[in-house]
Amino acid sequence: MAKPYEFNWQKPVPSFMQDGAVFDRYEEESFVFETNCLFQVDEFGFFLSWKSEGKEGQVLECSLINSVRFGAVPKDPKILTALEAVGKSENELEGRIVCVCSGTDLVNISFTFMVAESTEVAKQWVEGLGSIIHNFRANNVSPMTCLKKHWMKLAFLTNTNGKIPVRSITRTFASGKTEKVIFQALKELGLPSGKNDEIEPAAFTYEKFYELTQKICPRTDIEELYRKINGDKTDYLTVDQLVSFLNEHQRDPRLNEILFPFYDTKRAMQIIETYEPDEDLKSKGLISSDGFCRYLMSDENAPVFLDRLELYQEMDHPLAHYFISSSHNTYLTGRQFGGKSSVEMYRQVLLAGCRCVELDCWDGKGEDQEPIITHGKAMCTDILFKDVIQAIKETAFVTSEYPVILSFENHCSKYQQYKMSKYCEDLFGDLLLKQPLETHPLDTGKALPSPNDLRRKILIKNKRLKPEVEKKQLDALKKMMEAGETAAPVNILEDDNEEEIESADQEEEAHPEYKFGSDLSADDYCQKEAVAISVKKGLVTVEDEQAWMASYKYVGATTNIHPYLSTMVNYAQPVKFQGFDVAEERNIHHNMSSFNESVGLGYLKTHAIEFVNYNKRQMSRIYPKGGRVDSSNYMPQIFWNAGCQMVSLNYQTPDLAMQLNQGKFEYNGSCGYLLKPDFMRRPDRTFDPFSETPVDGVIAATCSVQVISGQFLSDKKIGTYVEVDMYGLPTDTIRKEFRTRMVMNNGLNPVYNEESFVFRKVILPDLAVLRIAVYDDNNKLIGQRILPLDGLQAGYRHISLRNEGNKPLSLPTVFCNIVLKTYVPDGFGDIVDALSDPKKFLSITEKRADQMRAMGIETSDIADVPNDTAKNDRKGKANNAKANVTPQSSSELRPSTTAGLGSGPDTKKGIDLIPQVKIEDLKQMKAYIKHLKKQQKELNALKKKHAKEHSAMQKLHCTQIDKIVAQYDKEKVSYEKMLEKAIKKKGGSNCLELKKETEIKIQTLTSDHKSKVKEIVAQHTKEWSEMINTHSAEEQEIRDLHLNQQCELLKKLLINAHEQQTQQLKFSHDRESKEMRANQAKISMENSKAISQDKSIKNKAERERRVRELNSSNTKKFLEERKRLAMKQSKEMDQLKKVQLEHLEVLEKQNEQLLKSCHAVSQTQGKGDAADGEAGSRDGSQASNSGLKPQHAN
Repeated sequence: MAKPYEFNWQKPVPSFMQDGAVFDRYEEESFVFETNCLFQVDEFGFFLSWKSEGKEGQVLECSLINSVRFGAVPKDPKILTALEAVGKSENELEGRIVCVCSGTDLVNISFTFMVAESTEVAKQWVEGLGSIIHNFRANNVSPMTCLKKHWMKLAFLTNTNGKIPVRSITRTFASGKTEKVIFQALKELGLPSGKNDEIEPAAFTYEKFYELTQKICPRTDIEELYRKINGDKTDYLTVDQLVSFLNEHQRDPRLNEILFPFYDTKRAMQIIETYEPDEDLKSKGLISSDGFCRYLMSDENAPVFLDRLELYQEMDHPLAHYFISSSHNTYLTGRQFGGKSSVEMYRQVLLAGCRCVELDCWDGKGEDQEPIITHGKAMCTDILFKDVIQAIKETAFVTSEYPVILSFENHCSKYQQYKMSKYCEDLFGDLLLKQPLETHPLDTGKALPSPNDLRRKILIKNKRLKPEVEKKQLDALKKMMEAGETAAPVNILEDDNEEEIESADQEEEAHPEYKFGSDLSADDYCQKEAVAISVKKGLVTVEDEQAWMASYKYVGATTNIHPYLSTMVNYAQPVKFQGFDVAEERNIHHNMSSFNESVGLGYLKTHAIEFVNYNKRQMSRIYPKGGRVDSSNYMPQIFWNAGCQMVSLNYQTPDLAMQLNQGKFEYNGSCGYLLKPDFMRRPDRTFDPFSETPVDGVIAATCSVQVISGQFLSDKKIGTYVEVDMYGLPTDTIRKEFRTRMVMNNGLNPVYNEESFVFRKVILPDLAVLRIAVYDDNNKLIGQRILPLDGLQAGYRHISLRNEGNKPLSLPTVFCNIVLKTYVPDGFGDIVDALSDPKKFLSITEKRADQMRAMGIETSDIADVPNDTAKNDRKGKANNAKANVTPQSSSELRPSTTAGLGSGPDTKKGIDLIPQVKIEDLKQMKAYIKHLKKQQKELNALKKKHAKEHSAMQKLHCTQIDKIVAQYDKEKVSYEKMLEKAIKKKGGSNCLELKKETEIKIQTLTSDHKSKVKEIVAQHTKEWSEMINTHSAEEQEIRDLHLNQQCELLKKLLINAHEQQTQQLKFSHDRESKEMRANQAKISMENSKAISQDKSIKNKAERERRVRELNSSNTKKFLEERKRLAMKQSKEMDQLKKVQLEHLEVLEKQNEQLLKSCHAVSQTQGKGDAADGEAGSRDGSQASNSGLKPQHAN
């Protein structure tokens, strides 16, 4: 049966405060003085009320009271005179004044002073009021309790006659309703209903007030839901209908059924008996719409698991494993330039649960030379360091007992540093952790102590000297003090080398000293003084402020540390950040570094995973950049995502960032420490804060929020709308996308009835928070609420709103239907989105910048940081080398080639499932065929080139021979013509001698011609032969090259095919393993369910024992099954690799033989080509001779 959680939000109110006591009351700021006021606190601790004779009653909500302490004797002579008039002289006031400090935020504080009749009464009330304030549980009471609280407030706000004016009631319901409606409702309830009437408090009971609210502000939204459940058939719900509603709508289906059992009839009857006002229906087991409404507005129906408001987390982990609520510029109440510093801010911030405050320390310039705290002398007011230390002592452990860290930004001289350390020692006493714990020495590799180890301890974060330098200077200090010197011990060390700091943190905090340039003239100095006066008078313009800021120069914190202060620094030692790899190598857990938001974002953009790992080991502090002179805040969520512990914010500015911070740290008892999720603490887990896929071991969720209506949102007749945002990992963050329509002229009970706002995929619910905010028609915030998703309850819930400063608003609520379930992907939609989204192809840093923009962080806010150190470079290159080896896309392989080689007779079933691939298959691949075509093209081009060279040489040779023959013919014809001419002239008989001489000349000419032809033919033959050999060699060379390329390509294709086989087998193995795990989980769930439903088991202990036995048995069996499967898969993989190696060897042998045979053929071919060349020369010679023979015949 589902058990109700007992929400004990009340703190016991001492009876003397309920009875009341008489005090004189005054306020200093606006001179107010009242005598003989009866102060009381109601039984619930809601209000501190007072009333003096003849005046109206007044109340102060205890939730708005920040602190109660003894007040100083007033300095205002008017107040002293008034007190003396009632018999309380100035000398008697010490210890009798109770100071009540209250406000709706941490800055706008009011002080009410109560003067008691005696010091005993004052002490009693300081302690009594202190025991009931800071009731963080009471900030989460139900709407029904809030209604009761408001009714009590009306009862306290009586007029001078001690009665409740009707006007006070009409103001409550003024929004959207006319006074006539309210008067009529009062009349129907039998109460005075005139405009100027008064109501006796005794007659104005809570039930009357509740009925009045239902008449004026009817819950039609709940009526509609009620009719939907019962089918609009009856005026009541049966037990079965109620059980069905509770299990189907009010219960998160992801919850463990044993820890969070389903509602049953018995539990439903308890609800009916508690909330149904009609006794007749109650006896019949029925619930009316009124009872149903009362239940939905009760503590049992809170929007969060109320146990999360208690201290529920383990507090024994190292400090680095927690988010720590941290403040920046704690002393400021407003802007960083010309702002006001206040000791009170330290009280308020610590009382609000903050565990890390900042002290910006400077030398005081007065005669006493007291160290002061101010904002870098940026024309802000000063406060004394010792006053701040006193305030911290008084308030450090009021709301939380866990350690407080004082972050010193130390600009003081050594003399004043010594004073600082003595103040800390003397005022804090045992609260100050001066030495490391024996169990946690400051050694390399030693983890930080836990919050439990450091309960009620104050730690100092300040630079520390090197151990040997610190020891040397301390010894010198002791000797000087033993010699009786007082001033010398702190002055003599002033000139020590500032480089002796152990690891000076050169961080540039956002509040350094600003100095005018060295060329400051007298006129400039006068102007500077005028500026200071203008700032104090509030006459500064934005333009003036920007101009003055531009004229300042940065002076960093000192590195010349006094050894006595240095000894007080232990688990928070700031060092200069030199890179994540250096920090990992050093492995010093007590070292920490600070980053301004821009630098932090830069490292997140480039080294997100390394940042997370750094924060697993040691602490980091993030602070706002210096440009935020208005004390605005950055978004802390992005740094929580990286595990940064101290995400420091300007607490004085109640903006969205602070709302997120306060909403988050409200969990775990508002103790200021939140345990980080498991995967952000364990060194064996890797977490990317920019991940878009679920983290191992974390189940993604789907969250939908339907905004149905609002109640008592405003007492004005205005329009309202609701925004619903989610903040978490960048992929989980959805801002300014979901808002309801505007409901005009109704701030009392607007009905929105919007479609559900669905946050479809929340991959890391542990870090996500939901923000629900209501705005008016001028876009001004009415109220908001931050709800961490871890602990959010499903169902129809009333969400009480808070103001900007996270203080609870009395009545405003938003009625919503929240649905939570396990995320189930929509088919393969994610894969399609990933392929179609061009952002997937951006570089990782560009992608992270886009994700940051989605969270509201602009690129200009991100600083450029060193890309990596040497070690990371080496790692990066190795990782890049691995990353660049990408498998061939399956689209490039034919279906027959994506498989592996044929399996041998011993191959197991896993390998048999992989199809075969042969060498012939490889040769049919597109890549191989394409390569062959390319090679053939190259060979054809070479042959074509050779053919052209053949033709050119033949043409040249023929031309040369033709020229010789032509010359021969010309000379021969000349001799013959000379002979013929002589014969004609002298006659044949007279020319015999000439004829004989002519024949001899022709024979000689022919002989010479033959010799020339023979020589040139021989030369041509040689040239031809050389060309043929060269061409043959070139063709053979390219054939050899092509063959080698073909062999290499076949080998590469085979290796790719092997890789595909291996991937296919791995995929098969992964699927096998996944199916086995799913099947095991199913079996385990079915077995457990069978035991839980086994009616034969009557005993709870027996049932639990059987479940334990079953779990133990299943665990052993499942582990054995997984071991066997792993061995089988390993064997299959080994066999596949063996077969692949054999096939690779076969291919290499075939390639080797092919290359050898090709070489032999090329040698034979070479000889043949040479012979062809010689034959060609002989043929050429014969052709030449034969060509001449006819000429000889002539």
